[in-house]
Amino acid sequence: MIKAVIIDDELNARELLEKTLVKYFPNRFNIVAKCDSVDAGVMAIKNYEPQLVFLDIQMPEKNGFELFKSFEAINFEVIFTTAHNQFAIKAIKRSALDYLLKPINHMDLAEAVKKFEKKNAGNFAQKKLALLLENLNVNDQNVSKIAFPTTDGFELIHTNQILYCKAESNYCCIKKIEGSTKLAAKTLKFVEEILPTNTFKRIHKSYVINLNYVVRYHKANKEIELTNGEKLPVSFRKEEEFINAILQNQ
Repeated sequence: MIKAVIIDDELNARELLEKTLVKYFPNRFNIVAKCDSVDAGVMAIKNYEPQLVFLDIQMPEKNGFELFKSFEAINFEVIFTTAHNQFAIKAIKRSALDYLLKPINHMDLAEAVKKFEKKNAGNFAQKKLALLLENLNVNDQNVSKIAFPTTDGFELIHTNQILYCKAESNYCCIKKIEGSTKLAAKTLKFVEEILPTNTFKRIHKSYVINLNYVVRYHKANKEIELTNGEKLPVSFRKEEEFINAILQNQ
């Protein structure tokens, strides 16, 4: 049986999808959780480790795409569900992922399930979702791409794909939100100067972070926690400046 999680803020939508799966795919699905928010969905995925997630795009507190910020590796396939949002659908199509338009038709659902069963899990899913985030960013006029010098040329990266930058001697390690790292052939100071100052902040001699991906600040330990669970130190000299930046970034 396929272990699945349904994430949708509408109760009727969750119930209808489950009933449709039971009716048209008897004994094929084990719905281990039905969640009404991204945060609840993240917990369910971590607890149950499903093979497939049915994910609504438009939800009140966080949209469906924000769910992926909570995972360093994507080990599940995703079928998006949405009532509209042509921009999102275009990005999903370009990323070779599946989606279902509401109200969900059982024939469309059957086709999506058929595609799912042919796909590989694990790294393949990770790459497709990384491509989705990239495609979403391409159409976002508020997002800039920066060319980072490397030993053999340049690496073009969207700034909102960067989780943090770390000093590595005379080089700089750039950690992206989907888990990969890139090595820039420049110092952290150089990289810091070309990043947008309203989003990126130096918190330590070795780290520049993206403020958008800070989950919490542990004042006693002088460290921040990012959306991927990593914890980074905040130096005494940078603490006040960092706290002011976080408050202004709300």
